[in-house]
Amino acid sequence: MLSFVTTTSPDSRLPVLYLSHGAPPLADDPTWTAELAAWSAALPRPQSILMVSAHWEEAPLALSATTPVPLVYDFWGFPQRYYDVTYDAPGAPQLATDVAALVRAPGTPVHHDQQRGLDHGAYVPLVEMYPEADIPVLQMSMPTLDPQRLFEIGRSLAPLRDQGTLIVGSGFTTHNLAWFNPGAPSDAPAPAPSAEFDAWAREVLAAGDVDALLDFLHRAPAARQAHPRTEHFAPLFVALGASADPEQIPTQVLDGFWMGLAKRSVQLV
Repeated sequence: MLSFVTTTSPDSRLPVLYLSHGAPPLADDPTWTAELAAWSAALPRPQSILMVSAHWEEAPLALSATTPVPLVYDFWGFPQRYYDVTYDAPGAPQLATDVAALVRAPGTPVHHDQQRGLDHGAYVPLVEMYPEADIPVLQMSMPTLDPQRLFEIGRSLAPLRDQGTLIVGSGFTTHNLAWFNPGAPSDAPAPAPSAEFDAWAREVLAAGDVDALLDFLHRAPAARQAHPRTEHFAPLFVALGASADPEQIPTQVLDGFWMGLAKRSVQLV
């Protein structure tokens, strides 16, 4: 854990978060759950939450249900208790209307999927951060994994922050499931490629080097090993775009590793 930030912006603008959300067993990790709870406690209370999860890729851009529907348990082979988790947050129909107005472009429709609930990239961290489930939540798909396009989508969403919406990109700073070993000790060293990529991410975030982040596949060490697919790093680009100044140095709130994966998470103003 690095540091927590209390946002006291006079204009009540919400920050933007990129967090490494973990698999369902996140709920069994007392350190991580405490870190997420402390992080949310240091934030102004949102009026609504917009989640962009690594686990929903759909084009054209789509928005989740705005009425109560079941969660999406998009994982397999876990104990039953993980499928019994609920998160009955209110729908966010006004936020859906606002998001659609901001991101819709000529020839680019916005799809409303009124049957899709929150997936585990959304509800797993929210259960720890806002356990009372009393804040309206909307999930938005990623219509592409192209960093520049996601950055532009994030920029279009930035006005939501002045309306009290917390924009959260939920992914994982490194994500190679070949490294995932539930039987390993919690303090086992991370695989070298995971550590190398995470160290690079720490440095470029500390430098506010957005260009390097957007070009991470060509600039970061072990990029293809850290991200065989890039969907878990992709939500960071939405968060960067939605920040007031993408080159302003973000606060790196969480660090460390879990099952070999880097859980570095940041807060942007």
